[in-house]
Amino acid sequence: MSSPVSSIPNLGPASEAAFARAGITSAEEIHALGPDEAYRRLLESGARPHFIGYYVLVMGLQGRPWNDCKGEEKKALRRRFDKLCAGFNRSDAKLRADLEQTLSFLGVVERT
Repeated sequence: MSSPVSSIPNLGPASEAAFARAGITSAEEIHALGPDEAYRRLLESGARPHFIGYYVLVMGLQGRPWNDCKGEEKKALRRRFDKLCAGFNRSDAKLRADLEQTLSFLGVVERT
């Protein structure tokens, strides 16, 4: 049996819905992917990059409160976030998500 995404500390119904749109439906999947890959998949699904959302995820996977991220650790996470989002354009993600949805609808690719 899998645990809901919202069972990860700091993540609630909105995060659960966003991860579901990215094809991630359990806390176990997020733990297995790790924060960077899970967040990258959110971006690919059309989610808007947001640093707070990223570090909330990282802190939650560590079992820490979201506001526990400070100082040098927060700066290091910002660098990871910027690297993760580099060259990632929201319009590109939306275009890709729309294209995949259309191809799936047409039966050109397997539905997810």
